[in-house]
Amino acid sequence: MPDPTRRLSKWNANFNTERIKGSLDAQRADMWTRVQNVFPALALMETQVKQVLDLEGVSVIQYPFYLSFGRELWHILRIELSGDAAAKEASTILMKWKDRGLSQAVLEAIRSGVFNIGAPAP
Repeated sequence: MPDPTRRLSKWNANFNTERIKGSLDAQRADMWTRVQNVFPALALMETQVKQVLDLEGVSVIQYPFYLSFGRELWHILRIELSGDAAAKEASTILMKWKDRGLSQAVLEAIRSGVFNIGAPAP
């Protein structure tokens, strides 16, 4: 059996809290600026998804799943995919959530209504 001593010592060195704190402290100002810029847009997107869910009569207990779908589509736009590439990626994500039991019609309403992403070209 291999000796775990080396692995344990590497783990201990990597999780030195003083080193981690120093790294986070150095990045905190930039991280705070980015969060301040992104969170309002995220909150607006989630509100728009909830409005679609209200119009579609979706049960509140299913909101977290549809919001997760919305966040995945939001990521597509944040990494600046557009056109057919965005449509294909959105289609893949839509099918994943459909397979998990969500309504395809509601997912498509979110995709097109909130994110303005169409279906991929055949």
